[in-house]
Amino acid sequence: MSSRLHGRGALFDAEPAGLVPRLVGVRPHELRAVDPKEYASREELPLLVLSGGRGLGKSAVLREVLSAYQEVTRPGRQLRHTPLALIDCEQEAFTRSRPEQTPEAWSPVSQALLVLAEQLGERVKHAGEVVFPRLMTGLVAVAASGWRDADAERIRRELSRILLLNEGGTGITGLAGRWAGRVVSKVIAATSGQAPFVAAAIEATLESVTEGFAGRRQQKSSTWYRTYPNAGGNAQRGLILLSQHFRAGSPSREHAERRLVRALLADLTEAYAGIGSRLRRLGRPLILLDNAHTGPGPGLMEAVLRDRAEGFADEVAFVAAIRGPDHPVLHGAPRLELTEVARRTDWRPDTSPASRALVVPLPPLSADDTLHIVGAVCETAGTPAGLPRATHRLTGGNPLGIDLLAEAARQHPRRAGSLGLLLVAPLAGERGPGEARPVYGALLEKLVPGDRLEELTVLAAAHDLESAVALADAQLPADFGSAGVRTLQARLAAEGLPSVPGHFAGDPFVRTLLLLRLHHGQDGHGKWREVHETLIEHYSPDGDTDSPDDPGQARHRLHHELSLSDTSGAVAHLRDTFSTLDVRTWLDTLCFLATAPYFHAHDEEGRDLDGQDDRRAATALDRVGTRQPAPEGTDPVLHQRVRRLLHAVWQLSDPLVLPDERVCERMRFELLQLCELHKEGGALLWQAAQDWPEDARAGRPLRTPEDETDDSDGEA
Repeated sequence: MSSRLHGRGALFDAEPAGLVPRLVGVRPHELRAVDPKEYASREELPLLVLSGGRGLGKSAVLREVLSAYQEVTRPGRQLRHTPLALIDCEQEAFTRSRPEQTPEAWSPVSQALLVLAEQLGERVKHAGEVVFPRLMTGLVAVAASGWRDADAERIRRELSRILLLNEGGTGITGLAGRWAGRVVSKVIAATSGQAPFVAAAIEATLESVTEGFAGRRQQKSSTWYRTYPNAGGNAQRGLILLSQHFRAGSPSREHAERRLVRALLADLTEAYAGIGSRLRRLGRPLILLDNAHTGPGPGLMEAVLRDRAEGFADEVAFVAAIRGPDHPVLHGAPRLELTEVARRTDWRPDTSPASRALVVPLPPLSADDTLHIVGAVCETAGTPAGLPRATHRLTGGNPLGIDLLAEAARQHPRRAGSLGLLLVAPLAGERGPGEARPVYGALLEKLVPGDRLEELTVLAAAHDLESAVALADAQLPADFGSAGVRTLQARLAAEGLPSVPGHFAGDPFVRTLLLLRLHHGQDGHGKWREVHETLIEHYSPDGDTDSPDDPGQARHRLHHELSLSDTSGAVAHLRDTFSTLDVRTWLDTLCFLATAPYFHAHDEEGRDLDGQDDRRAATALDRVGTRQPAPEGTDPVLHQRVRRLLHAVWQLSDPLVLPDERVCERMRFELLQLCELHKEGGALLWQAAQDWPEDARAGRPLRTPEDETDDSDGEA
């Protein structure tokens, strides 16, 4: 396993073998079979699906699998340990045809099968290449219907690429080239004749696999399409029907695509069959599908699952990655946690196609994983000891976030004392020389849908659907509106971003990045102010100034006032309700207000102030120049204690700031002092004074403690 791919040992471990080596039958990074005792022999293998949101390392896992079963023999040359292929189903090559291609003769699945076969056919250590005569003839039948009006050069180029799937080894390259040339000539000649064009192309291809230099297995495979429905035992008729079904579109096309997938798997199975096969292989062929929720991914997975459910066996190990927790193709599929597949695979399929899959969600990394990753990257950078802990708190264990923040700390060690400074630092090398951009920008490009980044940046400040709609009406184009908000909300859920009460963008890490982008979006932070002013108005009492202020609305309004660095309302609210609210509600309100985002200091007009000092710490520590006189008629001692406590909790709740020991002690001191001022709720305040400093040091969120001895729990 890669030294930076932590927390995934259940998939990659060699001793004892993890899940992927048990499926492939070969240990990673070595040409050595897995002990049969480590994998209970079954009639079929599960199609392994790794699920999860963006940034959890699904693509990194597939790249690690790829590297685990190939070795570098010399610069630019790699040799596989088993037939191996990896495609990214999200790439444009698999989502749209080239301008010169006919849509009726192309699909994401057919293109994916061509690319997979090309990769699977590469030379394997101690064994020859795999050839794909069944798939080759099927792809020719499909592609031929798009060549009628094409120029000769295009036909030659596309047909030659397909025919080389049956090249059969470097020893007959010249023969294969001449053979491909003859087939191309026959197909081009047919374009000017009166004979059915597709039939002529199919006939020429079938003839090619029965000529003298083709082995008996390839000759036998030329009859494989005899069993196509309604073919009447005639392979050429079967291929013509395949072509017609493909051109007809769904659902007929799906039927044809399923047959092509079966052809690929049959060719791979044939390569391993028979005594004396020249393929002396360990393990199984391996197909990796990244972003399998899109493009050809669903079609490929469904074809394999349906065939396996209907008894069409194959010996191919599949590992797919999907974005989000589920996909319609996988509804009802067995699910196991990563830790449950480390030593054994308790997988039992039933009769449904989906049960032939095994879905394993990739979890976030642990605090220990974060410590090892940051330590490995920043081992000579002199970074603060608290950086790994703070990184884990901010990212929630998101592998992409951990990697990029560790790299930013390595490049900018002087900024490593503040995650906020690291996130706005330019990340060199991420895009190439001269194209460095802020770390938060590089993260957002991969963590949220790029086509909705602007809308998400605005809506990240919202707390629920209603406040999001209010923001959309005031800050987004008129055609977005409520429908756009609901659509985006559903999309985020489908992609695996958690739904959390109280936040439109549920993932705290993503929300922090979006708010940082909102803050830096304009000089003077104009958009930042507009968004929070919109929400302040949304949560303000309706026109009647004598109407009571709803407590929920009040704390949301004060939250956004704090986001604009206006602390007066929050301090007054906490001061005035200290003796009227039960302490649990009061502490909950304090914690909620203190989650307001805070970036570097700026004045009331939004202009940046000189320096990067965090004024919250200075206020909490009661430094010279930070104290403000209490309003007339209020208790000055309570006012100053509440003000210092709010600023301490505000800073220690900030995921962009490493915990400050002095502020932790100040928070503890102020909570203990408040115990003396609230006799009924003193137990909760005392417990908070014990728990909150430790929570802050450990990077845990501050929460109202449970205290069974407190008698104020039931008070309203």
